[in-house]
Amino acid sequence: MASDPMVSPDTVKEPGAEKRVAGYTVVLPPAWRKIPVRHGTDKAIKEIVDEAFANLNRGDIPRDKLTPYRMELGRQLTEAARRARQQGGTELYLPVELEHGTVIAASFVVSEGLLGDVEDPRQVAACMAAEDEAASPIEIDGAVGVRTERVAPPDPAEGVEYGSRRVDYVLSVPGDPNRWLVIAFSALSAGDPDDKFAKLLVDLFDAIISTFRWTRS
Repeated sequence: MASDPMVSPDTVKEPGAEKRVAGYTVVLPPAWRKIPVRHGTDKAIKEIVDEAFANLNRGDIPRDKLTPYRMELGRQLTEAARRARQQGGTELYLPVELEHGTVIAASFVVSEGLLGDVEDPRQVAACMAAEDEAASPIEIDGAVGVRTERVAPPDPAEGVEYGSRRVDYVLSVPGDPNRWLVIAFSALSAGDPDDKFAKLLVDLFDAIISTFRWTRS
């Protein structure tokens, strides 16, 4: 289970007022891990790499055979965290089991944004859904929002050679209509964003989001 802070340090609650949202939790599959991308990134990546190779490095495989794979996994995770940071993310989630020396090309990034002077989050969510035929209104743990699914083209400038399947959840933070959480998922699969494996990864992501719950302080 992953839990993350969202609360502002100057928050003051009135006596008897409803507790303010302080973060969220999600239940991750066994092979998935969280990497904070603002602080503690290097430490988290080192722990993930150490864990990934702990069961392999028992004397049966020479260290010099494992070292290139360790370095490549660390490089991939560092690059994924860099991209997430550039996107304004606060946390990156991805599978860390190796397939032929590489990580499965799927991940999701959590970020937070502000919308000014929102009076009715439901109305904002309805407008978002109406403006995009790929979007549908949702409600998760009391939060209204939209879910959007689409296929993104290759982006050679970013080193992305293939198209990807993208799913975005945009959720209004309960009790604070100006704060919105964005959970952005991407799956490269084997190069075809419409293949069966890419769609299975989307199903897995939706199952993860079904466990999403707010935490309060």
